[in-house]
Formats: sequence, structure tokens, C-alpha cells
Amino acid sequence: MSAYGTLVVFCGKMGAGKSTLASQIARERGAVLISEDEWLASLFPGEINNFNDYLRYSSRLKPVLKKHVEQMLVAGTNVVLDFPGNTRKQRTWFKEIYAERGIPHQLYYLALDDETCLQQLRQRQKDQPERAQFDTEEVFRMVTAYFEPPAESEGFNVEVVVRQCS
Repeated sequence: MSAYGTLVVFCGKMGAGKSTLASQIARERGAVLISEDEWLASLFPGEINNFNDYLRYSSRLKPVLKKHVEQMLVAGTNVVLDFPGNTRKQRTWFKEIYAERGIPHQLYYLALDDETCLQQLRQRQKDQPERAQFDTEEVFRMVTAYFEPPAESEGFNVEVVVRQCS
């Protein structure tokens, strides 16, 4: 019987509520929450000015965290990764963390329509003005063009969260 912790990860369009759900699940499960946004802001303050900067710095962060997260899981600690898993390539990184040792995992897929995501982005611009330059409809459309919902063939334990614009 495994005493491993559970890895919780997320997939959903920009503005779907991944970070909000990640925080909620971490509190409920007493898990360690690791937020990509917080790590990037701390390690590279003022250096992420566009989407290409984000991609470059995010790719530098992941190899460092992979081993660390795996060690926490093997020690029996639940870990919630607030990192986007919005493409197969991004989700492959999640799989590299848990697959070799058969660590329990859960992928939450926030299946929200574009209008709901855009409404939530507009609210986030007000609540977090420091993010307003990235939380635009233009960036949303650009990023969403690459979005790939999880497929059964990827082998994740998926829980779908569905909400529509009210």
C-alpha cells in the first residue's frame, strides 16, 4: 500500500478559475500549494513582460520544481500544483512527476465557455491590477488558440468542473 501523497493539477482556459480552485483544494486537503505565478514573480521580478518571457522563465522553473515536488509526494505530502496544464505538452510535465512511481494524482478540468472566462478575467483585472496587462481579451484569444482539453488517452484521473456564463 502506497503512503504517497496525491498530486493535484489543473487544466482550463485562461480565466477559468484554476488558481481559485487550487487554493480551495489545498486548504481542504491540507496540501502544499505551489503557484507558478508566485514563484515566477519571486524569482524573476519585473522580467516577465510578455507571453514569450513567461514561456522562457516557466520552462526554467519546471525542472527545478519537478524533483522537489516528487520528493514531497513520496514523503506522503499532498501537493497542489497551480500550473496550467492547458496543452498536452504542459500535462506531460505533470505526468513526469507522478508516473514513474505510480503516485496518485487528480486532474481538474475546468470546462468553462469563453464568455465566462472573459467575464472572470475582467473581474481579475479589477481585483489584481498588477495582472491587467496580461489579463486581456487579446491575450486570452491568443492563448486559447493553443488550448487542448485533456483526452482519455493521456491517462489522467480527470474530474470535470463545468460552469456556464450566467
